Amino acid sequence: MNYQIDENGFYGNYGGAYIPEILYKTVENLKEAYLPIIESEEFKQEFHTLLRDYVGRPSPLYLAKRMSEKYGCRLYLKREDLNHTGAHKINNSLGQILIAKKMGKTRIIAETGAGQHGVATATACALMNMPCTVYMGALDVERQRPNVERMKMLGATVVPVHSGNKTLKDATNEAIRDWCCHPADTFYIIGSTVGPHPYPDMVARLQSVISEEIREQLTEKEGRDYPDYLMACVGGGSNAAGTIFHYIEDERVKIVLAEAGGLGLDSDKTAASLEIGTDGILHGSRIKLMQTEDGQIIEPYSISAGLDYPGTGPLHCNLYVTGRAQVLAVNDDEALTAAFELTRMEGIIPALESAHILAALPKMQFQPDDVVVLTVSGRGDKDLETYLKHMND
Repeated sequence: MNYQIDENGFYGNYGGAYIPEILYKTVENLKEAYLPIIESEEFKQEFHTLLRDYVGRPSPLYLAKRMSEKYGCRLYLKREDLNHTGAHKINNSLGQILIAKKMGKTRIIAETGAGQHGVATATACALMNMPCTVYMGALDVERQRPNVERMKMLGATVVPVHSGNKTLKDATNEAIRDWCCHPADTFYIIGSTVGPHPYPDMVARLQSVISEEIREQLTEKEGRDYPDYLMACVGGGSNAAGTIFHYIEDERVKIVLAEAGGLGLDSDKTAASLEIGTDGILHGSRIKLMQTEDGQIIEPYSISAGLDYPGTGPLHCNLYVTGRAQVLAVNDDEALTAAFELTRMEGIIPALESAHILAALPKMQFQPDDVVVLTVSGRGDKDLETYLKHMND
C-alpha cells in the first residue's frame, strides 16, 4: 500500500485543503512554493547548518539499559528533549520561518497548546528579527505558565484565547481568524501535521530529520539502519511524523502510536480521536474527529496540553485506518506512572506528551532481540507543577 501524500494533498481519504476563500490564494502560493524551496540546495544548507549549530542536532539515540532489561528488548530513546528549547518543535519552526522569509512574508503567527511550539516559534522569530504573535488557550496559559513567560521574554505577543474549551483547538481557531485578516504579509507557522495541504506534508518533511538521524545512528549502534519498532506519541502528530517518515513504506518496521485517553475511552474526558472519532473536517483538512452526530466538536480532554486536541493529523488517520500503525489510548494515570518510571530508572524527566508513549511499553510484547526506538519528544520542565502535584497526592 502507498501511505504517502498524493498530488491533491490526501493520505488515502484524509487531508485536502478546506479553506475560506480569502485564504485560497495564500495557501495556493504556499503549495506551489514549499517543495521547490525545501528541495533547493540553498535551503538545505541553511536549514541543516541551523539544526547543527543552533539546535544542537543530531539529537542522541540513547540505549536505556535499565528499561531495556525491564521490557525485554533493546530500547533506544531518541532524545528530542535535548534540542534547544526542549522539544522537537524547533526543527519545524526554523524550517517554516526560512520558507516564510523566502516567500517575502514579514509577520509570523502561531498557535500553541503545551507552549513548546510557541516557544520554538518565538525563538525562531527572535533569531530572524521578525514580529511574532502566538495564540494560546487561556487554560493552557495557566497550566503552562513557564512557557508563556519564555515566549514573552523572547519578544512574542501571547494572546490568551477564552472561547470554547480554552485549549489548543480554540487557539488554532483564533490563529486562522488572524490569518484571514492578514493573508498578504502573514505566514502562519502551524506546529503539527494538521491544517490544510501543504502543512501536514511540509511539517512532516521538516521533522523528517528525526528518522534520517535514526537510520544513521542505528547503523552505527546495531549494524542495520532500521528498528523492529518505532514508538511516538500522537496528538496533531509532528514528532510521530518525523520519527516514522523514512520508514512508512518499510513493512519490517512496526509503528506504535499513543494518543491521549484522558480519563478513559468510555468517559467524556478523553482526546483519543483515532479510537473514537469519526471522519470530519477541522482546521482545513479531513481527519478523524471527536464530534457529535450533527458535526459539533466534542471538547477533548487530556492532562497533557500538547495532546488536548479533538482530532489527529491526516497522515496518522490513514496509518490507523489502513492498519499500518498500532494505536494505543493511554490514560492520564498511566502517563504519570510512566513519567516517574523514566525519571527514576534513567534520570530523564519527560514531557507529559512523551510520557504517553512511554506508558505504551507495558502494553507491548517484545522479543529480547527486538530493537525499539521511542521518541522522547520533549523535556518535562514545563510539566513540573503537574508532576509535583501528583507526586504529593
